[in-house]
Amino acid sequence: MTLHVHILNPPEPSILQSLKSQLDSSIFVTTGSEILSPAEFHILVGGRPDRAHLNASPNLHTLIIPYAGLPESTRHLMAEFPEIAVHNLHHNAAPTAEMALTLLFAAAKFLVPVDQQFRRDDWSAHYQSNQSLLLKGRTVLLLGYGHIGQHIGQVCQALGMRVLAVRRQPEPERMSCTSVRVYLPQDLPTLLECTHVLIITLPGTPETDAMIGEHELALMPPGGLLVNVGRGSVVDQGALYAALKTGHLHAAGLDVWYNYPTKPEERERTPPAGYPFHELDNVVMSPHRGGGSDQTEVLRMTHLAVSLNAAARGESIPNRFDLDAGY
Repeated sequence: MTLHVHILNPPEPSILQSLKSQLDSSIFVTTGSEILSPAEFHILVGGRPDRAHLNASPNLHTLIIPYAGLPESTRHLMAEFPEIAVHNLHHNAAPTAEMALTLLFAAAKFLVPVDQQFRRDDWSAHYQSNQSLLLKGRTVLLLGYGHIGQHIGQVCQALGMRVLAVRRQPEPERMSCTSVRVYLPQDLPTLLECTHVLIITLPGTPETDAMIGEHELALMPPGGLLVNVGRGSVVDQGALYAALKTGHLHAAGLDVWYNYPTKPEERERTPPAGYPFHELDNVVMSPHRGGGSDQTEVLRMTHLAVSLNAAARGESIPNRFDLDAGY
């Protein structure tokens, strides 16, 4: 039986060819935002389909989001189509984990302000009290222990750090770092009391919104580090700014934010938050680029091919979304 797959936003020809070269011979692929009627595809690939796309084919049983997140508009729309399973891809787990580690190291070693100072031929940092934190021996708490968190956990263990994790549904058989202690969200307050480094990889959902606020940050020992590569909404921005401003947090590395440009002309004049984080020396700032790399599109096609081949073979497609939970 032929499995018909339609991709709403076709990749570049060479990338599309890379996908097709990895697919089983029983898979037929069409592309384009304009869908001719009557359509016969079984799987739709796209992050923001509209109602017409979902109604176009009576054979449609699966939507694959070609990235890790689930747009809120898509989540609400898919609730109207319970017969269509929703899956996503985790092709960006490794680059996002690498960004988290980059932010961790830069924040721990106060690298950005020292770099800016040294670019002015100023050697003062060499002769002043060193603000770098030693990571070895410290406790890191991974808030979110999916594909990204597990990758980070392996590296942190190699650094000699004690690694703890919080996951909504611990599933030991799916975890690469079996020596990492995994806890439930209700254990978070107790865990924060011994957390020197908090790394957040959680998606933005009603359940995770403002999960880390003033109270939670105050539970952390003074002089801790916070890294966020999940969603900005997980951390209350006012509480985070205050904790950095007062020095309760030694430093933070942030790749996700609270305000994003909505139009191309806004890209060079959109403050990322309602607080002046850019005025703080103890913050490393990145404009939500953690999932990108020179291999991102190749990885996307490889992971998409795995999902499509599984469907063609009658196997379970990985990474099914729980629309109620939001991930």
